[in-house]
Amino acid sequence: MKAKFILLTAIIAGIAAWLVAGNRFAAIAGDQQSDQALRNRLTPLQYEVTKQAGTETPFQNEYWDNHKEGLYVCIISGEPLFSSKDKFDSGTGWPSFTKPLNPAAIQEKTDTSFGAARTEVRSVKGDSHLGHVFTDGPPPTRLRYCMNSAAMRFVPAENLEKEGYGKYASLFDKTAGAAREQPGPAGRHGGSTTRTVLGAGCFWCVEEIYEAIPGVVRVVAGYAGGTKNNPTYHEVGSGTTGHAEVIQIEFDPAKISYEKLLEVFWKTHDPTDPHGVAPDFGTQYRSIILPLDDAQLKIAEESKARAQSQFKKPIATEIKMLDTFYPAEDYHQGYAKKHPDDPYVHNVSQPRFERVNLSAILAQPAASQIQTKP
Repeated sequence: MKAKFILLTAIIAGIAAWLVAGNRFAAIAGDQQSDQALRNRLTPLQYEVTKQAGTETPFQNEYWDNHKEGLYVCIISGEPLFSSKDKFDSGTGWPSFTKPLNPAAIQEKTDTSFGAARTEVRSVKGDSHLGHVFTDGPPPTRLRYCMNSAAMRFVPAENLEKEGYGKYASLFDKTAGAAREQPGPAGRHGGSTTRTVLGAGCFWCVEEIYEAIPGVVRVVAGYAGGTKNNPTYHEVGSGTTGHAEVIQIEFDPAKISYEKLLEVFWKTHDPTDPHGVAPDFGTQYRSIILPLDDAQLKIAEESKARAQSQFKKPIATEIKMLDTFYPAEDYHQGYAKKHPDDPYVHNVSQPRFERVNLSAILAQPAASQIQTKP
């Protein structure tokens, strides 16, 4: 009886082992089929990045210079990962973000593959390598999620509904952000304010100055004066678009006159240099006034004529009617205030702001009033 029991036990154990082995082989075969299906669906680069922790070439990938609004989703699972609202130009040549759209969609792991500890970022649902996160990003997070374009797919804001991401559409409501207004000519805004556009070199510097003037309601950094529609920062910086870095000023004429805004303008830079405003040179940094109507044009030309006595060289400032103002990318808006420790801001923007001496300029009557006094 004992021998029969031992034999029966052995048979059962053998069957169990066979079943386990069969399941293991089936799982391996299933994994191989799944992996092959993934290889068939992805490009070689996408597979190398997501499944082999590869890294694509900087400045030669799909999204590093993408400035459109929308979501970046996992190339494998489609899980939303990052928003264009949190994207910034890190100068690295890879798409960079200050934070994930949903922290639960990513996981972070310590990576020592190159002899130094780094923090790898992976997609949870897709179990795919995305890139790494560093602590040298801009405020408020101070983080830089440096991602591979090949690990993501971009869904433009206008396609969110039809691609099943409708719940995120409200993030890109065009009325939500003042800095991202639709491009158009500056002009009357509401019943009590008006606008104009000026350029005096780097818009980070000029924006900070005009934001401090009582009566100025809002300042938006942007591009104008050229021919290309919807230019990007990098395109304007190439000097091929004809656009200059400018600011659009919305102001209350009852509190600050257009003439007084121009008097500040002549004090913010050297307008006699046709090549730009030190330390930045190129047509994109030229001195330019872009009036919105004939009344502003006349005031601008008269102001320029009066200002000439302040300079030994001829004023090179270009004056022409505004065609279209294009708001700059979100990360340029309020840059000096957001990044006070930035070397350029600390060494150029802040000293320039201090040299202007706004209080003294604003305390004086308008120049036209002084000259026409009996």
